[in-house]
Amino acid sequence: MKKTLTVIVALALVLAFGKANACTNFLITKGASTDGSCMISYAADSHVLYGELYHYPAADWPAGTMRDVYDWDGGMFRGQIPEVAHTYNVVGNMNEWQLAIGETTYGGLEALWEGPGIIDYGSLIYITLQRAKTAREAIKCMGELVANYGYVSEGESFSISDTEECWILEMIGKGKQNKGAVWVALRIPDGYVSGHANQARITTFPLAKKNKTSITFKNIDKLLKDPNIDCVYADDVISFAKEMKLYDGPDEKFSFSDVYNPVDFSGARFCDLRVWAMFNKVTDNMKDYWGYATGRDIQRAQPYTAGMCQTPDNFPTNRMPLWVLPNRKISVLDMMDFMRDHLEGTELDMSQDVGAGPFHCPYRWRPMEFEVDGKTYIHERTTATQQTGFSFVAQSRGNQQFGIIWFGVDDTDNCVYCPMYTCMTEIPECFREGNGSMTEWSETSAFWTFNQMSNWAYTKYDHIHPEISKRQHEMETNWVENEVPKIDAHVFTIKGREAQVKELTKFSCSQADKMTQSWKRFYHQLFMKYMDGNLNTPGEPVKGQKYVPVNSKHPKYSDEYYQILIEKTGDKYKAY
Repeated sequence: MKKTLTVIVALALVLAFGKANACTNFLITKGASTDGSCMISYAADSHVLYGELYHYPAADWPAGTMRDVYDWDGGMFRGQIPEVAHTYNVVGNMNEWQLAIGETTYGGLEALWEGPGIIDYGSLIYITLQRAKTAREAIKCMGELVANYGYVSEGESFSISDTEECWILEMIGKGKQNKGAVWVALRIPDGYVSGHANQARITTFPLAKKNKTSITFKNIDKLLKDPNIDCVYADDVISFAKEMKLYDGPDEKFSFSDVYNPVDFSGARFCDLRVWAMFNKVTDNMKDYWGYATGRDIQRAQPYTAGMCQTPDNFPTNRMPLWVLPNRKISVLDMMDFMRDHLEGTELDMSQDVGAGPFHCPYRWRPMEFEVDGKTYIHERTTATQQTGFSFVAQSRGNQQFGIIWFGVDDTDNCVYCPMYTCMTEIPECFREGNGSMTEWSETSAFWTFNQMSNWAYTKYDHIHPEISKRQHEMETNWVENEVPKIDAHVFTIKGREAQVKELTKFSCSQADKMTQSWKRFYHQLFMKYMDGNLNTPGEPVKGQKYVPVNSKHPKYSDEYYQILIEKTGDKYKAY
């Protein structure tokens, strides 16, 4: 039994973290934010993803134009679909109408992956952003795209927000013989916050036949007409599960997550624990879910076996809620902080055990799992991780005409989130596609500039990172409290949207490029300061002396490291 469990856990780890899309999303409704914005965050956590800011300019298309569809991760040509008459300007994962979409891949049942068709998860996001103005339009568009052209990705959770609402949509394909996808979308109640991180989170949901605020996809147009609709789902999301012998039970007890992505140790510990960490910062009762979130105590009425037909008795009874009511209003700066978590303040704090090394580095190099004496152990998977390509906080500002995607590259705990107005018609050089790659260095690339800094910080973390954190906070706070309000006020003195967009494009590009240049200089300063394990600071100039003297101190290792060193080496280094 122990051997079987080890194999299952190891396989789950490979599936969850051996692929490109191990990401984290948090959702904040307008009633839960300090300024009435809807916000979603996203981290694209891939070891091979280059951090750059994608741009799709607004365009008009002649009748009959066909659009090429390429697989988002691999770049393989999938096929063509008809283009619409007009597509919207998209900057990163947010468009000019302040619609934003993020995702996390949960995988789910492998038998349902890669069905017939041409629409993968990335194409689904970026095509939708070019065609929809609101979250409700986006859900309609996404449902129609996979119904008409098939869905070819693994299971995905999508965050969808506009100036008024936040939604979570979870989707999985129907296997190699069945075109399309099964899915459920739920509106996050205003005033609440939610999150997902590579584990499907929607369990039971209100059924259309019993609830007037819930509809099936065949009635999708009601979603756009009736603001009271807060749930929509694929017509066959339950019947398909029963047909495939994935679920046996009453419709009203059907749980999307527990059928299509049954939670196990990996799904709780490496995925839902990241959501727990954010919830724990904003609500008071999360200690009640610690056993579940750590994967140590997933309670079920009946034992769970992978691959079995699920019944309500197999579903966990102590899962975290999909959304929680925060005990305070959430700001955009709070959202940035949520993305920088390493489980600080918990027993799993990554900086507080021997694995952190002598300078308390809260990172663990991959692979995630390892064996000692035939037993499998794991490293923690936290929100902040070294392999992030890019991340963002999308701020759909209901009280402003223009939305902002706060964009950063590399490790979220060592990046700076820079305000990019999503009406902008040009991308700053530092974030521009083609300015460097994973195999091509660029001195003007923000990705390589920030990677230099973060990788330097990992070597002496508890000395270098506090300086990074201080500079981050100064820059981001200055934008939030000073520069963004100033440009907002200025742009509304300008007549005409075209002229306003031009000014905001200029602002966004200049801020990003200045930030990158400033960060490069900051890295140079910290490199000289902490070179060779020293702490070097300029001394006082001496009259008549050619060079400015340098004061060099030698910070020692931590006391616990010295203790461990002697425990492992005995008297080898003892002074006689």
